[in-house]
Amino acid sequence: MDILTEAEAFENSKMSHMSTSDRVVASREAKRLILAINEIYKETKEPELMDMMKRLTEKKRKIEKRLKGRPDTA
Repeated sequence: MDILTEAEAFENSKMSHMSTSDRVVASREAKRLILAINEIYKETKEPELMDMMKRLTEKKRKIEKRLKGRPDTA
């Protein structure tokens, strides 16, 4: 269950003052963690794993929203 400790550390890490490349790395890390937890969830069906995946997905969405920036209004 090492992936769960990684996921908790990622979830509790600060995301302020990140460069664009740091955001890309964080987004990829979130995706990797979500997919790994999903494989465990398929076998065990533990609701705690689903909750963790939801929290990580929300954090990933926030990071990606910041990466995409504001749409141009031309």
